Amino acid sequence: MLDLLILGLHYFICFLIFLVIWRGPQDADLRGSSTGTVETGPDGLILIGKEDDIKRSRRVTAKVNGREIVVFYHEGKFHALDSRCYHEGGPLCLGEIEDINGQACIVCPWHKYIITLETGEGLYEGINPLEPSPTPQWQSKGVKQRIHKVTIDNRNVYVSPPDLSVSFDSDYFADKYKNSGGLGMEK
Repeated sequence: MLDLLILGLHYFICFLIFLVIWRGPQDADLRGSSTGTVETGPDGLILIGKEDDIKRSRRVTAKVNGREIVVFYHEGKFHALDSRCYHEGGPLCLGEIEDINGQACIVCPWHKYIITLETGEGLYEGINPLEPSPTPQWQSKGVKQRIHKVTIDNRNVYVSPPDLSVSFDSDYFADKYKNSGGLGMEK
């Protein structure tokens, strides 16, 4: 009987952990930027929100010209990138930020792809099999994720509209989820 009680308690705790993970980080209220009406600021920049609100929440999602983006505040810097991972469209807004080789990176929650916040490079750990005792080292796949320039003006956070004359792997999923109803996690 005690075994059944412990097993039941185990499943209940696992269920609670699932609920916490499923809800994910809470986004800040982005007023006009997540709806169809976009507020523009200096030089055509798009208003995302108040600097203090984004610092407090650490990450927010927004729609910029119908495109989902995520703005992170990490270690005193703002970073903005397409919110869908270049690999399979995973929601980067739910990913964990890790320091990899001295670079702040977002880890996609779906398949653990690693993307630098500063440049949008995809990273992987590889070895050179020709070395006598190969050791894994971080390598770049090149820039895969579109990043967006962040500007702070009068305590407001703005992003530049994307320059679509240059394409990135993440553009496919940005277009696929463009104008979708919510910033959802579904596959």
